[in-house]
Amino acid sequence: MDDKKKGLGETQFPRKERARNERTNIMKGLGETQFPRKERARNERENIKKDELNRAIAELEETMAGAHFWDDKDEAQRVIKKHRELKEEVAGVGKYDKGSAVMTIFSGAGGDDSEDFSRMLYEMYAKYAAERRWSMTLIHKNENDHGGFRNITLQIDGTGAYGELKNESGVHRLVRISPFNAKKLRHTSFSMVEVIPLFAETREEEIPESDMRIEFAKSSGPGGQNVNKRETAVRIVHISTNLSVHVDSERTQERNKAKAVAILSGKLFKLREDERMEKEKGMYVSKTTDIEWGNQIRSYVLHPYKMVKDHRTGVEVRDVDAVLGGDLEKFIEAEKNL
Repeated sequence: MDDKKKGLGETQFPRKERARNERTNIMKGLGETQFPRKERARNERENIKKDELNRAIAELEETMAGAHFWDDKDEAQRVIKKHRELKEEVAGVGKYDKGSAVMTIFSGAGGDDSEDFSRMLYEMYAKYAAERRWSMTLIHKNENDHGGFRNITLQIDGTGAYGELKNESGVHRLVRISPFNAKKLRHTSFSMVEVIPLFAETREEEIPESDMRIEFAKSSGPGGQNVNKRETAVRIVHISTNLSVHVDSERTQERNKAKAVAILSGKLFKLREDERMEKEKGMYVSKTTDIEWGNQIRSYVLHPYKMVKDHRTGVEVRDVDAVLGGDLEKFIEAEKNL
């Protein structure tokens, strides 16, 4: 099997398996709608909790307005920190939003053009991260002969990286004159971005070994004298969801495996969060997303006109070069209301 087929294998289900999982999800979703009493009870609990949080915030604000609030500076700082945390909880700031992130970019329909688009997205996010002084570390890449990526996985370290980037997850679409077409025809390409929180490599919630299929291969990444001599690269597939992770950035098989399990934990967390959010809207989430027309969250049009449009928020920017150069502020700010 060549590299291209491997890349596709990492991102797509066999058609029958995908259909079966989608049917399972639909039935699961239908089953859950039969129990409105449980839903109402949960909503009531959430409302009670929110009321309690708002009362606690009001009490802290009353304390902060007191004439002697700053007499004990350490206590004042503790109260201010608690007030901020409660406000964030009410506003829905997620548990992992302040932490680092893992981003994977998968190429979809479009061949060389799609893989080149994945390179463009990688460079866009790299510039956005650099502007915020976040660091990026390569975890795994599957690169073609033209410098494009069939898929690439990166660790983004910085305060608030996951919170800012999590809504960039989804299918991105590029329309341009193909640089790989001798006839200079207009071409549409698709790539999918996945952003998950960075979990610690040792967590209380461990994925049972029986739920994972673990494969080893010779590493092509950094790793000194072990590279291409020992099977240090690790690929883990979560059996029930078919989510997969490939890590070859560490020197040893054990370190690659630990990192792969941590990333898989993040993927499962993101899947559960998406299912929870869609369930609240009366919908269900498929465990797969087709990287093709109709699923895109944002379009980057370079021909016959220039514009980047987010299809969820309606934000439009005509300076395409600035956006691809990392200027994503308008889009990410608008995404906070999703």
